[in-house]
Amino acid sequence: MSDWVDVADSDELAPGQARLVDVDDIMVAVFNIDGEYRAIEDTCSHDEAPMLGCGLEAEDVLDGDQIICPRHGARFCLRTGDALTPPAYEPVTTFPVRVSAGRIQVRDDRWD
Repeated sequence: MSDWVDVADSDELAPGQARLVDVDDIMVAVFNIDGEYRAIEDTCSHDEAPMLGCGLEAEDVLDGDQIICPRHGARFCLRTGDALTPPAYEPVTTFPVRVSAGRIQVRDDRWD
């Protein structure tokens, strides 16, 4: 079973903010969407480019509960990982997130 990886203290990630964290050599973007934590693999399914890790601030790539790929404008739902607009048609991977002892944590459970 994969281990939970600390992202930040729960009071460090305000609504509309995001953090990148390395989870077993996969870059995972963790978001606070209106007090609800969500996590996706930080790779656009269209061209495998980073979305949050592109160097822009979270507010530049977020629109409500969607992330917009800065390269070609594809949108993905942060709640489900679904691709919402072309040129992306495949979803991005989502990951479980929890708060434990005041810490936001994420893990990659695909291989459990």
